[in-house]
Amino acid sequence: MLLKGLSVTNFKNIARETFAFSDKLNCLLGNNGMGKSNLLDAIYYLSFCRSFTGAQDSLMTRRGEDFMLLQGRYDRRGTAEEVNVSLGGGRRKTFKRSGKEYQRLSEHIGLFPAVLVSPADMDLVCGSGEERRRFIDMIISQGDARYLDHLIRYNHGLQQRNRLLRDHVTDTLLFRTIEDAMDVSARYITTTRRTAIDRLARIHRRYYAAIAGEDGEETGLDYRSALEEEQDMSMADLFERNRTRDQFLGYTSAGPHRDDIVLTLSSMPVRRTASQGQQKTFTIALRLAQYEFLSEATSLKPLLLLDDIFDKLDARRVEAIIGVVAQDTFGQIFITDTNRKHLDEILGHIPAAHALWTVDHGAFTPADTVEAREGSAE
Repeated sequence: MLLKGLSVTNFKNIARETFAFSDKLNCLLGNNGMGKSNLLDAIYYLSFCRSFTGAQDSLMTRRGEDFMLLQGRYDRRGTAEEVNVSLGGGRRKTFKRSGKEYQRLSEHIGLFPAVLVSPADMDLVCGSGEERRRFIDMIISQGDARYLDHLIRYNHGLQQRNRLLRDHVTDTLLFRTIEDAMDVSARYITTTRRTAIDRLARIHRRYYAAIAGEDGEETGLDYRSALEEEQDMSMADLFERNRTRDQFLGYTSAGPHRDDIVLTLSSMPVRRTASQGQQKTFTIALRLAQYEFLSEATSLKPLLLLDDIFDKLDARRVEAIIGVVAQDTFGQIFITDTNRKHLDEILGHIPAAHALWTVDHGAFTPADTVEAREGSAE
């Protein structure tokens, strides 16, 4: 899959820009705060219907303007497709694929897969379990529409159950009706997460070793689930057992929404014992493993978005990462950096088509473009 071109109007600090992208490598060079990451966010938005920052849609429109428009032109499985999103102008957000508006935005997830690697990924190591659940849910949802549907159904049931708990409702039959429906989705979510995390762990171990070199450290991803720990009980049984306690707390204390992934390096928790360089290597390897997992699940090469990833890494690890992403496994790449030296090193390792822009206060100026000499991504 390729993003052939993009038109941006009033997105964050980008007033109006039109891009024709290289099929392999697209580089954005500029100081911090100039808009490099905003362009990556526009590309991400077209894949996920939201910003990678988690900010509200109302904050996506350029200051002083009343609407925002993104128009992406793709080559997907050899077919030209267009994805448009518009916000503001007194109208609700609209998302269209080839001119047809989605009834449910969830229908779009996974059709145009993308993987973002950014400094914020350190939250996967240092943040709460919510960050790691969001990580695995986004990976699985892009390749498994049933999983996304079960996740939506479970979260809807969770909202209903929590409302009953807060309102001190005592109707056992009403609780049981909601919990039985949640149980069906909880079992699918838990089983699918276990399979995906086990697969992801094996891929991750390989990428970490490729970047870290001969350090001899073995990585681990260990799924912790209340439903798996209570193997003789259903989720509905767990809900019933915890109901009195949950009524006191005012929320549901156990379920897939409370599961976690324990990240380890040489059998020790990464967040407590790993150095900053090791933690960053760990998270970058996680995202590269995500890329390979998605590529297999969707039979497409996702877009790879690399946002200022080389900061605080030694030269050996930088070179190793460049060597990894230069492989044919990876398709179209978008990369931002403040350091031209890093970009030149990448260009030296990837003898394929590339385009480079310098970025200054939301304005993108083409710096150089090299035509492809052979091949293209899928």
